[in-house]
Amino acid sequence: MFVKLEWENPTGSMKDRMAHAVITRAEADGRLAPGDTVVEYTGGSTGASLALVCATKGYRIRIVTSDAFSREKLDHMAALGAELTLVPSEGGRTTKKLILDMIEAARTLSREPRTYWTDQLNNLDSVAGYHALGEEIWRQTGGAVDAFVHSVGTAASSRGVATVLKQHNTRVRIVAVEPAESAVLSGRPAGPHKIEGVGIGYVPPLWVPELVDEILAIPTDDAKAMARRLAREEGLFGGTSSGANVLAAIETARRLGPRGAVVTLLPDSGLKYLSTDVYRSG
Repeated sequence: MFVKLEWENPTGSMKDRMAHAVITRAEADGRLAPGDTVVEYTGGSTGASLALVCATKGYRIRIVTSDAFSREKLDHMAALGAELTLVPSEGGRTTKKLILDMIEAARTLSREPRTYWTDQLNNLDSVAGYHALGEEIWRQTGGAVDAFVHSVGTAASSRGVATVLKQHNTRVRIVAVEPAESAVLSGRPAGPHKIEGVGIGYVPPLWVPELVDEILAIPTDDAKAMARRLAREEGLFGGTSSGANVLAAIETARRLGPRGAVVTLLPDSGLKYLSTDVYRSG
């Protein structure tokens, strides 16, 4: 079993890949021009990544986010110059209503003049941002990939990587991961959960079911427990979705047997979650 440490990106998150793609592609075709403002709704990692890119390119950025997400993420976005609009959550949990409320708040901001809304749930440029990740996985494993396991938020990263791996080898098994409390991809009802950045409560527009061979649902508490184990037993310091990914990868590896090679991602750094109950006791 292999894990790719995506916290090695500049903001400590794999979202740097999509942020660079959506901004540079919008610049290239004229959707984004010097002096414009960038707007997005986000749980935090995408916002920090976009804020980093906008800071280096001189764009104003306005982010719609929520108290459902860690203090570190909110502070990180603000530190990089993002102007935050906070949408209240239901007890600090991710729900379908929260995501839809955030989207509507971003839509309102996007109507202002000279504003480019990156709209991550619908933006195909974000998928292209992960094609390089798929190529890296293929190259770094020497093409020895039997399964790729990854959690689904916008579905851009899983779709981007899966597209590339399937082009190299149609037999690569793609396993999607979602919160057990909101397993909508598995046909179950939406519900509140605490795995930040995934499980939006409805099927994301970028989701392509034909690319996916299996869906595994992981409970929030189990994902948190695995994140703590990874830190304490392996020195791998990731967030809750990292724990979910590893649990699903272990289950996939058990099914494939000792000859199977399973790849998953640790999407972001545990430094983004120090104030949460993933790592904080008492």
